[in-house]
Amino acid sequence: MVTLPDRSEGDINLTPRRQAWQDATLDEATRALLAEDARWFLHQSMSTPCLDALAGAAGSTLTTVDGRRLLDFHGNSLHQVGYGHPRVKAAVIDMLDRLPFSPRRFTNDTAVSLARRLCESAPGDLDKVLFAPGGTSAIGMALKLARVATGRHKTLSMWGSFHGASLDAISLGGEAAFRRGIGPLLPGAEHVPPCDPGDCPFGCSGRCALRCADYVDYVLEKEGDVAAVVVETIRCTDVQIPPADYYRRLRAACDRHGTLLILDEIPIALGRTGHLYAVERYGIVPDMLVLGKGLGGGLFPLAALLARAHLDVAGHISLGHYTHEKSPLACAAALATLDVLDAEELPARSLRLGEALRIRLEGLRAHCALIHEVRAAGLLVGIELRRPDGRPAEDEAEMVLYRCLSAGLSFKIGQGNVLVLAPPLNISDADLDRAFTILADALCSPAE
Repeated sequence: MVTLPDRSEGDINLTPRRQAWQDATLDEATRALLAEDARWFLHQSMSTPCLDALAGAAGSTLTTVDGRRLLDFHGNSLHQVGYGHPRVKAAVIDMLDRLPFSPRRFTNDTAVSLARRLCESAPGDLDKVLFAPGGTSAIGMALKLARVATGRHKTLSMWGSFHGASLDAISLGGEAAFRRGIGPLLPGAEHVPPCDPGDCPFGCSGRCALRCADYVDYVLEKEGDVAAVVVETIRCTDVQIPPADYYRRLRAACDRHGTLLILDEIPIALGRTGHLYAVERYGIVPDMLVLGKGLGGGLFPLAALLARAHLDVAGHISLGHYTHEKSPLACAAALATLDVLDAEELPARSLRLGEALRIRLEGLRAHCALIHEVRAAGLLVGIELRRPDGRPAEDEAEMVLYRCLSAGLSFKIGQGNVLVLAPPLNISDADLDRAFTILADALCSPAE
């Protein structure tokens, strides 16, 4: 007989505090729907069993089955323009009437227009693109292209990173929760410490001396045959923002050793960090750039791999070959999303609102001993919680989350003790103020 692991191990959904919150909050109809969901779906950490049930989503707000309204500062990182933006919906409805599907052996003007627009807006000479139905798939395409282009198979990525949940993506990723118990992973997937000044194994002690970047150079030299360095430009799970020189050193190291530099911006591109692409703040050009999540306007799954033109060398194999890779509906949603980002000047708005929110949160630190550090890149904001003895305040972070959910605010906890705030970029000033008030009350209230 095969002995199965305890299903609750590592599952952040199955905690006493979660159960207590559900007991105090959810009505009978919601409980019944959650029970049906748990009956029919395979259980997996972080999604099933589910927390609550939804009946609607519009703008910055989720509406639960029992009528409660939640400001959504999580959104799986895909709601840069909010839920159901009229311009995005209209584009999809129009395309649904004209061309609902495009078989793979055909092209269509909407897909071509999106490809052109992404390449023209990307930094440097990222002049070629492939679409995929999700970010994990786009990461897979990038890995295959790197192997073909370099003749090598090894990769170098960061501990603590997340690039998707498929077998190749978790091989790159550095979070134990996604790798534990899976067995052999992708061969040649090596890992190094990320740029994290607050938890630096090289002894930087809060002031980054870029020893982590120098170590990447060292490993590339010693290995000698690494195909690609794969990095999240800004790590979304805890909002780690490398200093300006970090990527310049990585770019130089990759160039020295004939290694490609692949940047993963699946959750953070498209204005989230104050630029259309987060790499713009660093002044370098990667060899590949991976986009996803918000590209589909919160309506359709869509991702893109952008690559330098000289990497167009894999015509003899199928890098993606996905059924919906040139979906007219998804591409129409993406084009409309780009239009909204431009017309409403959302990247600049994200930068402005994010800085204002960071300043308010910094002011809150004087009244809340839990707040260790506030980090922000546009409307990607991380609040790291630590106890007075310096240990990560994981229990306290969970407590704050459920207090906020009860008061009408949803967000994500990253790395166990970082509150990650990622609202729509077109959130109203009033909703942003309301969210801050809810968060401040939850953080500054006495412990349970």
